[in-house]
Amino acid sequence: MKVTGITFIRNAVRYDYPVVEAINSVLPVCDEFIVALGKSEDETQELIERINSPKIRILHTEWDDTLREGGRVLAAETDKAFDAVSDDTDWVFYIQGDEVFHEEGLDRVRAAMELYLPNKKILGLVVNYLHFYGSYDYVGDSRAWYRREVRIIRNDKRIRSYRDAQGFRLNGRPLPSKLVPVNMHHYGWVKPPDIQQAKQETFNKLWHDDNWMQSNIPDVEEFDYGDIDSLKRFEGTHPKVMQPRIKAMNWHFTFDPTRKKMSIKKRVLHAVERMTGVRLGEFRNYKLVR
Repeated sequence: MKVTGITFIRNAVRYDYPVVEAINSVLPVCDEFIVALGKSEDETQELIERINSPKIRILHTEWDDTLREGGRVLAAETDKAFDAVSDDTDWVFYIQGDEVFHEEGLDRVRAAMELYLPNKKILGLVVNYLHFYGSYDYVGDSRAWYRREVRIIRNDKRIRSYRDAQGFRLNGRPLPSKLVPVNMHHYGWVKPPDIQQAKQETFNKLWHDDNWMQSNIPDVEEFDYGDIDSLKRFEGTHPKVMQPRIKAMNWHFTFDPTRKKMSIKKRVLHAVERMTGVRLGEFRNYKLVR
């Protein structure tokens, strides 16, 4: 069984992306790893090269910044990396530049790939998500955060990255998938407040036009992490590759987990999910197969 990892990235240094940690977190289960490296205005290429792994292959790309609707350019970059995967690969492990896979799940996810490899009807493997916000001590627990997503796909080039690259589809349909009970840590909302604000001013252009940007992105020096609906304190462990970054955190953020900024409807749905584990009306890029 051959496994290829893929990701895309641009300006990782400028926007403080943990892309090195992301790559290193899945590299142990990958036979090779393709980085779709967009033309950057910083030292992102040098950052990737310093990983110094013979498994890594850099694919130089040019982002189409005219694709300013729904983050479509992110899916286009994902597809470039996926299309560069060699035909002899069986599974593709996709990870974004602000995601880090917990090492406790490596053996389990490898076993799942081996188990489902003969079953050609299974096109994807789904993992659980923890979305960190403000600091490494809090995770989002409202319906605004997706609970799971496909991150391992079969090497079938009919599969395409969907919308803003959150997930994948085949002919516009969710992928028949199996859930693997392992954790992906998403750190996209944990950055120094000034860098987070700079990211908002740049990356929202991938989803919205200039009028939306002027109306919705405040002209401030630092991002306001306090404007969030609901968080809970994180009680687990972070991936080992993240420990140096966590120790170097240089800003302070606290939150009262009892504070819930939700409508009555969302409060009811939130309570139902906490009691039953069922998220009513959940959006999915996958179809879980029993």
